[in-house]
Amino acid sequence: MRLGDPWYDALASGWGELDGTGGFVPAGPPGSVPPQRGHSAADIYVEVQRSEAFQEVRRRYRRFVVPATLAFLVWYLAYVVTAITAPGLMARPVAGAVNVAMVAGLGQFLTTFLLTGAYARHARLRRDRAALDLRWDTQEMTRGIGR
Repeated sequence: MRLGDPWYDALASGWGELDGTGGFVPAGPPGSVPPQRGHSAADIYVEVQRSEAFQEVRRRYRRFVVPATLAFLVWYLAYVVTAITAPGLMARPVAGAVNVAMVAGLGQFLTTFLLTGAYARHARLRRDRAALDLRWDTQEMTRGIGR
């Protein structure tokens, strides 16, 4: 059983598919980059890193990760600072033996799980396809080096 691997797409790979004339369909997505001749792998990777598509993937990553990390750190530090500076508040009972500190501590775990889910969703919807296209292009360009 194959799980949903975002880096594998059997149909996009073209493996084993015939083009109607008895020949195999070339592997790669439509409009893939033709292989570059005379470039080393390092040159190709530097070229891809400088490309607008790569920069857009990085921008999308930073637009999510930086604010999410800052928000989580502020929430965590608020918990720690409140526990140190206001122990009476943290010891206040909420329900039975459960106090404010326990609820906030469990909130830290809940926030971690929610943030992880949000990150995975953001990556799947906003970055994975663009990163996969970049990977295809890079593989096509490096494949031409050995020829």
